[in-house]
Amino acid sequence: MTDPYRMQVATLGGPDVLEATPFDPPEPGPTEVRVRAESVGCNFFDLLITRGKYQRKPELPFAPGGEAAGVVDAVGSEVDHVSVGDRVLALVEYGGYASHVLAPAKRVFRIPESMPFDVAAAMGVVYQTSYVGLVDRARTKANDTVLVHAAAGGVGLAAVQIAKALGCTVIGTAGSEGKLELARQEGADHAFTYRDDSWVERVRELTEGRGVDVVYDPVGGDAFDLSTKILAWEARLLVVGFASGRIPSMAANRILLKNVDIVGVHWGPYFDHRPSVCRDAQDALNALWAEGKVRPLVSETHALRDAKAALANLAARKTTGKVVLHP
Repeated sequence: MTDPYRMQVATLGGPDVLEATPFDPPEPGPTEVRVRAESVGCNFFDLLITRGKYQRKPELPFAPGGEAAGVVDAVGSEVDHVSVGDRVLALVEYGGYASHVLAPAKRVFRIPESMPFDVAAAMGVVYQTSYVGLVDRARTKANDTVLVHAAAGGVGLAAVQIAKALGCTVIGTAGSEGKLELARQEGADHAFTYRDDSWVERVRELTEGRGVDVVYDPVGGDAFDLSTKILAWEARLLVVGFASGRIPSMAANRILLKNVDIVGVHWGPYFDHRPSVCRDAQDALNALWAEGKVRPLVSETHALRDAKAALANLAARKTTGKVVLHP
């Protein structure tokens, strides 16, 4: 067995500063769980946190990483929903790039015995975000028409699969033909490029002028602005993020005229305000996976010690689906 180690950030400077560093895994407190990690998920915010540009700025030194799937090897005295030996997914604010991960018990979820650890690590942040957005925030129902921007990206691909599993007609947008084809393969009924604004008219034609019921928007900027033109009566526009770099705004009269809901999707704070939402989401996602209705796409795996290279690929947008690290 590998001696305990973590990929540590001692000084801020991007993924190049990561160094494999031995450490003593801490004992869990009363409401904590320690997980021996088998698979660790990579996310774009891992890049940001190594540069000190993420909303959470841990005290140095620290390990980045928000997702770790593995086996429980110690639990606190007040933990009752998991036990030593259980297969779990831990979703932490940071510290996931390690052989052993300490997590608050409310952030630890049991996974099915048949679920591979790589799949579990790929199902954490992006699938919970998309499920909570579509189900809890947008009240999406069967036969809704759902437009997903950046449909081949992390949260976008998860949103496509979940919306399709809910019985919706799914329209995806993406920036290249390869990504459009991936969105179609993963459940999008229609997929259009967002390199120009031609997709707006295509959506109007598809919906016979009615518009879409739900927009899932992790892009912001022009994607948001143009989406406001194809909203149906009582549509819900989900504000998931601003990958374009521009935070948009909307004239309030347009919200009023069609009784539109503009809905924020900030998943992480649910752990502090309503952790049951996260647990219910993971239970539902586990069931959808068991039924074959969602299937996280793991496109690359690397040794945890090669996290620099994995994050470099992520930064260069050379990846599709999920990148997973193996301690």
